[in-house]
Amino acid sequence: MSVTEEKPEPPDPSLPGTPVPEDPPAGAKKSGWRESVLLVLSGVAVAVLVRLFVLDSFYIPSESMEDTLLINDKVIVNRLSGDLGRGEVVVFKGWDGTTTIKRVIGIGGDHVKCCDAKGRITVNGVPLDEESYLNPQDFPSQQKFDLTVPKGRLWLMGDHRAASEDSRAFMDDRFHGTISTDDVIGRAFARYWPLSRMGTLSVPETFSKVR
Repeated sequence: MSVTEEKPEPPDPSLPGTPVPEDPPAGAKKSGWRESVLLVLSGVAVAVLVRLFVLDSFYIPSESMEDTLLINDKVIVNRLSGDLGRGEVVVFKGWDGTTTIKRVIGIGGDHVKCCDAKGRITVNGVPLDEESYLNPQDFPSQQKFDLTVPKGRLWLMGDHRAASEDSRAFMDDRFHGTISTDDVIGRAFARYWPLSRMGTLSVPETFSKVR
């Protein structure tokens, strides 16, 4: 046999002594409205702070990073990227002062060289397998180089080597083409536009072998 819970009948407001619910005071309504406005303003403030100090958006103006990044692709950049590592794609203040995007090949203390007997770039004597990101029409580099990256600086190259003006083009300056880590704006970690090319910009596996 089933049991059904009985519910008490609601009070009849017409009967004497029955309490009648009152409308909330005007002050309470205003307080709720103010709380809603404050919540919206707080959300906007957080979004602005994130935009200014944590995340940023950049579009790709040239072919120097093809096919990883195409002209007019848009990427999200983390400004709080911490220590920069080999293989990361970074946005930085370039050699001529303009905002530039390249891949980190060597960090401070690394010995970068082009090329070994098989035509590969080496970092600390370890050859890089660049097939996963190098433009298929390119060689690792047709320009030779052999240097140790100064501390606090980076050796940077585009993925489309034949169309990239990168560290190789500035080897005659006093820093041998390297860029200061202080000039780095942030690490590009995702491509979000166009939607058909949405994806992350992960560090290629080959860099994990470099010590």
